[in-house]
Amino acid sequence: MLQVSTIEKDFERCQKGLEKRGIKEAESLLNDLLNKDKNRKSLQQNLDQILSRSNAIAKEIGILFKEGKRDEADALKKESTQLKEESKKLNDSLQTTERELREHLYNIPNVPHESVPVGNTEEDNEVVKIEDSNIPELGSNKKPHWELIEAYDIIDFELGNKVTGAGFPFYKGQGARLVRGLVNYFLDKANEAGYHEVQPPIVINEASGIGTGQLPDKEGQMYHIDETNLYLIPTAEVPITNIYRDVILNENSLPVKHAGYTPCFRREAGSWGAHVRGLNRLHQFDKVEIVQVVKPETSYEVLDNMVAHVEEVVKSLGLPYRILRLCAGDLGFTSAITYDFEVFSAGQEKWLEVSSVSNFETYQANRLKLRIKKEDGKKVLAHTLNGSALALPRIIAAILENNQESNQIRMPEILRPYLGFDSIKR
Repeated sequence: MLQVSTIEKDFERCQKGLEKRGIKEAESLLNDLLNKDKNRKSLQQNLDQILSRSNAIAKEIGILFKEGKRDEADALKKESTQLKEESKKLNDSLQTTERELREHLYNIPNVPHESVPVGNTEEDNEVVKIEDSNIPELGSNKKPHWELIEAYDIIDFELGNKVTGAGFPFYKGQGARLVRGLVNYFLDKANEAGYHEVQPPIVINEASGIGTGQLPDKEGQMYHIDETNLYLIPTAEVPITNIYRDVILNENSLPVKHAGYTPCFRREAGSWGAHVRGLNRLHQFDKVEIVQVVKPETSYEVLDNMVAHVEEVVKSLGLPYRILRLCAGDLGFTSAITYDFEVFSAGQEKWLEVSSVSNFETYQANRLKLRIKKEDGKKVLAHTLNGSALALPRIIAAILENNQESNQIRMPEILRPYLGFDSIKR
């Protein structure tokens, strides 16, 4: 979440940034927040004064009793009782005000970086790079992946629907091995890039969801376990970043780099239509995530490095791709800037998103109370970043569609040692 001190110091930048996101009432929203904070400060000041007076009276009463001045001591005890009642009321008001201020902050999104383009929809996203020279010419017999997986019997949506429901497919035979091979390849690439692998839980508590910004913003998109008030994770970013909730890191221990594979769960899998058919949008899918915790002054250099890492992985699979800088209106709630990767899926003749790489600056760290202790002893909020490296379903869709032949689907050469086969045959 945003810091009140940042809003006070850079009010105009925060206002313009939120307006860039399409929040027309940004000025009144921020002013309301600052007024709540002024009220909080006033209550805290009054409470501190009362507590200070109470402490002084307690000492004075002890002295008076020792001196035998009982009447004066009793008078002060009455004042002490009144002060205790006042302090309780003030403390209750302070807690209510702090809760309202915190909830107010939770509902204000991050301020976009100055390089984020203006816009409200995905059509306004900026294409910063495109590599499409290797789009295959498949001819009139090309098929979308949902027809290919049925013909080659590698993924079963009907069986998934029977056992669980729509959006939970079974991967079978070479399809299952393709999933396993991709996961291992992506993890190996992350390891080569210096990321420390972790295998996190796929269930989180409410505090973890709040820490990285999924709650209270995205509770409708998450699977909630009522009996325990736990949530299935939407991405490995959540448990991995929460490793550092309420942690102070020494400056010389940075950057922190983690990679992790998990299944991911999204309740809202989208509307009906061809754009969500097959593997295009699922309720459960596999993904390798990369996460970094860094010093504020290095975070944009780190962002460029993370984008370069994802680009290298996508390129190695031989897939046509493009990189988009998301416009302010399409930006995630907690992100200051996001780059999306899309691959071209020739059977559908469309671009499919396979990765998002984001810098959250201090937004998550402020929620997490994740700080850096500098060499001079000063503590500052860290910057957090994460990226998909990569999400599997649409990568699989593109591999199947782009490499289809009349009687087989060729596998990218880089994957063959991980798969144990060169092609998927009927």
